[in-house]
Amino acid sequence: MATPPPLGGVNFEANPPPPPQPPGTDMTGMCFRDQLWLNTYPLDRNLIFDYFALSPFYDLRCNNEELRRRAIHPLDISQLSTMKGYEYMLSEVMEPHMFVMRKQLRESPEKVTPLLTYYVLDGSIYQAPHVSNVFAARVGRALHYISKAFTTAASKLEKIGYVETEGEEAPSDSKTSKEKIDFKEVKRIDHLLASLQRKLPPAPPPPPFPEGYVPPASGEAEKAAEGQQQGGDAQPPPSIDPIIDQGPAKRMKF
Repeated sequence: MATPPPLGGVNFEANPPPPPQPPGTDMTGMCFRDQLWLNTYPLDRNLIFDYFALSPFYDLRCNNEELRRRAIHPLDISQLSTMKGYEYMLSEVMEPHMFVMRKQLRESPEKVTPLLTYYVLDGSIYQAPHVSNVFAARVGRALHYISKAFTTAASKLEKIGYVETEGEEAPSDSKTSKEKIDFKEVKRIDHLLASLQRKLPPAPPPPPFPEGYVPPASGEAEKAAEGQQQGGDAQPPPSIDPIIDQGPAKRMKF
C-alpha cells in the first residue's frame, strides 16, 4: 500500500528556511515606490512605517518587526526603549510629502547609535548619503571649477602680447612677424594698474644733493657748449685740481 503524501505537500523533515539577509549599507543608488499601495492608502505618520516595511531598505531583524508580531504599533517608543538591537525611528515628518526614517542601534534605554537615514519624498523612498560622501562630492566639484577657472585665466593671459611669426625658417626680410594683441585685455589690465596706482601714496621727493656737488650737464647743455666753442675763440683748458691731479708720486731719497 502506497504511503500518502504529507498534507499540503509540506516536508516537515526539511531544514528551516534561512533567516532573511539584512539590507546593504550603501543603497544610495536605489529608489522604491509602490504606486498601488499609494493609490489605496494615504501617507501619514500612522501608516508610513507599513509602507517603509515594503521596501528593500527594511531590515526584518529589527525590533519594530517584533512589535508588529505582537500587534503593537512598531513606532511605540515606550516599547522600543526597553529592547536592544536594531530599530527604526521616525525623526522628521512633513505630511504628506516628507518623512525621515532613521535606523539606529539601541544598546540601552539611553544609549543609541545612529547608523543610516532614509527619507520618503512624495511616496518615493531613498537612502540618504553619508556626510563624508556629500562633503567629498562638494569638494571635488569646487576643485573642478577652480581648476577650470585657472585654465581659462591662463589661456587668456597667454593671448596678451602673443607674437606669431610666419615662416621662421625663411629670412626676416621676406616676411614680417604678425602680432596678435587682445586690446580688451590690455585695457582691462591698464585700468587695474591705474586703480592700484591711485590707491598707493604719492612717491616721496628725491633727496637733496650734498653741499658742493655740481650735477653733470645734460646732453643739450653739452651740445650748446660745444657750439659755443666752435663758433667763438678757443677757451683755455680747465685748470688742474691741485689736490686730485698732482702728477706722479715723488719718492724720498735717503
